[in-house]
Amino acid sequence: MAANSTEILHDFSPMILVYKDGRVERIAGKDIVPASVDSETGVQSKDVEISPEFDISARLYLPGTANPGRKLPLLVYFHGGGFLVESPFSSMYHNHLNSLVAEANVVAVSVGYRLAPEHPVPIAYEDSWLALKWVASQSTGDGQEPWIQENADFDHVYLGGDSAGANIAHNMAIRFGQEKLDGINLEGIFLNCPYFWGKDPIGNEGTLYFAKSYVDNLWLYSCPNTTGLDDPLINPAMDLSLSKLGCQKVLIYVAEKDILKERGHYYKEALRKCGWDREVQVVEVKGEDHVFSVFFPNSENGKAMLKRVASFMNG
Repeated sequence: MAANSTEILHDFSPMILVYKDGRVERIAGKDIVPASVDSETGVQSKDVEISPEFDISARLYLPGTANPGRKLPLLVYFHGGGFLVESPFSSMYHNHLNSLVAEANVVAVSVGYRLAPEHPVPIAYEDSWLALKWVASQSTGDGQEPWIQENADFDHVYLGGDSAGANIAHNMAIRFGQEKLDGINLEGIFLNCPYFWGKDPIGNEGTLYFAKSYVDNLWLYSCPNTTGLDDPLINPAMDLSLSKLGCQKVLIYVAEKDILKERGHYYKEALRKCGWDREVQVVEVKGEDHVFSVFFPNSENGKAMLKRVASFMNG
């Protein structure tokens, strides 16, 4: 065994370890649970291939109350995990989507984009855009997915995600604002503890040396060809196209103990400064940490957040 085979190059616990010999050991998000009918909520799920060529798939969700005669809002969801771990098929995200779909009474598409480092960012964005195009194709008649075609209201489409998935949701809304997709109207986006960052610390980021170093290195590792920590992909305030955000309303959740908290507030400021004049709200939850509602869905604050997101998508 090579001497450096156990030496760690990057420690991104609790997500992954990267060894000096090039090995990547994923710690989180490796489990897979099957699609099912959820006994607690009545939500049905099934898996679909979006692009066999690029190994992009998704898990679809239908609420137990679904009736083809009544169209429901459509949520396209992007999971978190620093662009490095997790999938729509893990128990954590399967449970999260079951709860969200039941509470909001929406049709959902939970997108399985490819992960860094094997597929470095921006591949996650390209995969997610392909998934959004696939969703739009269900409206124009080019697609053939009955769950979406028969139940989804394409005039009320939402994008959502947590952490890196919230970052993806934002970047998809920017692209939608510039390119549009025939067949869908993007009503809003909700960003749960969004993974945004920047070169210059804001708020108390500069006092949290180890946490700041972790987030710095996480982005540089997952997106090796980035322009840096002020890349518009990770720092929306630096995006000259920010005013083109292609939706009518934005809901941002941040957690008091999360190092990314200030970036959620800053995102709202950046939207206002660039002239984007539609509805935007930030909700800060006291006593909680990063993506608390995904990790602890049955907590009082987790349930309250689901209710707020549900009303956002049905408003």
